[in-house]
Amino acid sequence: MEPDLFTAAAEERQEKDPAASPLAVRMRPRTLDEVVGQQHLLKPGSPLRRLVGEGSGGPAGPSSVILWGPPGTGKTTLAYVVSKATNKRFVELSAITAGVKEVRAVIDGARRATGGFGKETVLFLDEIHRFSKAQQDSLLPAVENRWVTLIAATTENPYFSVISPLLSRSLLLTLEPLTGDDIRGLLKRALTDERGLKAAVTLPGDTEEHLLRIAGGDARRALTALEAAAGAALDQGESVISLETLEQTVDRAAVKYDRDGDQHYDVASALIKSIRGSDVDAALHYLARMIEAGEDPRFIARRLMISASEDIGLADPHALPIAVAAAQAVAMIGFPEAALTLSHATIALALAPKSNAATTAIGAAMEDVRKGLAGPVPPHLRDGHYKGAAELGHAQGYVYPHDLPEGIAQQQYAPDALKDREYYAPSRHGAEARYADAVEWTRKHLGRRRS
Repeated sequence: MEPDLFTAAAEERQEKDPAASPLAVRMRPRTLDEVVGQQHLLKPGSPLRRLVGEGSGGPAGPSSVILWGPPGTGKTTLAYVVSKATNKRFVELSAITAGVKEVRAVIDGARRATGGFGKETVLFLDEIHRFSKAQQDSLLPAVENRWVTLIAATTENPYFSVISPLLSRSLLLTLEPLTGDDIRGLLKRALTDERGLKAAVTLPGDTEEHLLRIAGGDARRALTALEAAAGAALDQGESVISLETLEQTVDRAAVKYDRDGDQHYDVASALIKSIRGSDVDAALHYLARMIEAGEDPRFIARRLMISASEDIGLADPHALPIAVAAAQAVAMIGFPEAALTLSHATIALALAPKSNAATTAIGAAMEDVRKGLAGPVPPHLRDGHYKGAAELGHAQGYVYPHDLPEGIAQQQYAPDALKDREYYAPSRHGAEARYADAVEWTRKHLGRRRS
C-alpha cells in the first residue's frame, strides 16, 4: 500500500546509509536515461516517457501498460523510475500478498485523491499473473475509467495469464533479455558509482566474463553476485576480484572455454565424436560444458543435425527428425529450458545405431562428378513434354514403373559412364538392415551386375 511511518523511516535510513540496501537496489536507475537495455521502449513519445510526465498529451492521457519479460530485465526498475519521476501518486502492490480487498482500497484512495486534490494515481502491480480472474476483474473499472494508471509486471505470457478485457485496456510492452554488453555496462557503473562500490575493487576480464555467464541476462543476479564477490575480496584485503574469489563466492566453477578460439571447436568436436562413438555419458559432459560456458544453443543444435545424417543416417531414420525438432525448439525457447531439449537430442543420437553410409555415398558420387564422370542423360530419361522432343528421341522407350506388377522397371538410369557404379553401401546396423535388403533387391531387378 502507500508508504507508512515504518516505510518512510526505512527509506530515510537507506538514504543516510546506502550500504544498508543491496547493491541491486542502490544501483536502480533514477531516470529513464539511466536504464540499461530496452531502448525500443524508451524512445521519445513512448508510453513510459509519457508516464513520467514527458511531453503533453493534452486530452490523451498516458495509457496503462503491462510489462512482460524475463526476470532481471528491468520491469520493477521501470516502475521505480516512474515512481520517482512522476508527480503522480504512486502505489505499489504485489500479487503474491495482495487480494481484491487491497485492490479496492487502492482504487477508493485513487478516486478520493482525484476528486479531492486532482492527484492522479499510478498503481504498480507486480506479478499480475498470480492474480485470479476475479482479482483481475476488480481492476477493470479503475483502468477503464482511468481512476488509476496501471503498470503491471509479469514473467508469464500475458495472453495466457492476463484476462482479455484487461489486455484490451492496456498496452503490452515486451522487455527483451539484456545482452552481455548491457550487463557489462551495468557492472562498470556499479564498480565506480558513488551509490555502488565507489571504485573500491576492480574486475579483471576473466572474472567479468564468468560473472556475465552467471548472470544469464539477469541484471539483478549480476549485481548480487558482484556485491558478494566484492565483499569477499575486501574481507581478504584485496582490491581485485579474482576469478577464484568469484568462483568461491557464487559456488560455481568457471568453465575454461573460449567461444571464439580453440576450445570452442575442440569441445564441439569432442561432443560429436562422443556421439559417434555411442558414449552417451561423455557426450552429455561435453554438452554440459558448452551450455555452462554460454555457448549459442543454435550452434549446438546445428552440430546435432549434422551428426544425425553424418554418423547415423538410415540406421535410425528418426535421428534427423529428432535433431531438427530440437533445433526448432531451441530457437523458440532459448536457455535455460533449451538445455533439456539439447540433452534429449544428444542422448537419442548417442544411443542410436550408427551408419556413415549416407556420408560415404554422397562423397563418392561427388568425387566422380569432380573427376568428370558424368556424361549425357540417357535419351529415354530426358524431358519429352515440349514440342519436337519426340523427333529428338527424348523420352522414347521409357518404361513407367507403376505400370509393372513389382513397381520397378529394368532400364538404365545412370549415364553410360556410371551405369554400373554403386555408391550406397548400407550397413546392417539398426533400421538400415531393411535398406540393405531393399538395395540388394532393387539392384537385382534393375538388371545391374553385382560389383
